[in-house]
Amino acid sequence: MTSNSGVLYIVATPIGNLSDISERAKQILDSVASIAAEDTRHTGRLLQHLGITNKLVSLHDHNERQKASYFVDKLLKGDDIALVSDAGTPLISDPGYFLVREVRAAGLKVVPIPGACALVAALSASGLATDRFVFEGFLPAKSTARQKQLELLNNEARTMVFYESTHRIAHSLKDMSAIFGEQRLATVARELTKTFETIHSDSLGNLIQWMQQDRDQQRGEFVVIVSGNLNSLTSEESESDRIVDILSTKLPLAQATSLAAEITGERKKGLYQRALQRRD
Repeated sequence: MTSNSGVLYIVATPIGNLSDISERAKQILDSVASIAAEDTRHTGRLLQHLGITNKLVSLHDHNERQKASYFVDKLLKGDDIALVSDAGTPLISDPGYFLVREVRAAGLKVVPIPGACALVAALSASGLATDRFVFEGFLPAKSTARQKQLELLNNEARTMVFYESTHRIAHSLKDMSAIFGEQRLATVARELTKTFETIHSDSLGNLIQWMQQDRDQQRGEFVVIVSGNLNSLTSEESESDRIVDILSTKLPLAQATSLAAEITGERKKGLYQRALQRRD
């Protein structure tokens, strides 16, 4: 990397509410030579709202490999570039991985500009365990392939986070219920930060009924969070949970998990969240 080379900024944008964009993100978008956008029309509306006029260049799944060398050349010539997706943090189920890899391979600087991310926002409000989780993105579109993927996750002890679309949300919940069991706890987060935001937690079986009773709840962009399989915990984790359960018969749960954490060396937060799930 030379002192005259440009910087690739990975800029998170709002997932709905435009007020969620950071001051730093606005400054970067206003100052760079060009903005690589998944959908230039969508990003153009955001820039218009911010009063920013910059050169937009299309970068999506179908042209990323061809455009990567173009952006690397621009950076080598000293241009700063911002990478954005349609909403949220770039590269999270969005284009950009190949570009970032090529930029770093060229020895050029990549700087993240943190901000909104639907999976993190949904997880933080889900009420499910957050000490360990796995992000699976979008499941396959066809039911057979979707069920095969869910089968691979059936023994996953960590909280699972999925993205889903309007057209598949009901079918995906039914497949999750079939594979994980209708009593498995889950949270559906819909239209986060937007006017009709909904965050609803229940068993998978009850979530399906709730969604069938209100067709409006099947519209929008979804994050689905599913509790991990507590029967798949390691022997050490199971022993830690047993200690918490014994202590909580004599002590408040917070105190019981604190003492169990000291005894086992496991994180208090994880012990506490698993204990709450067992009570549910």
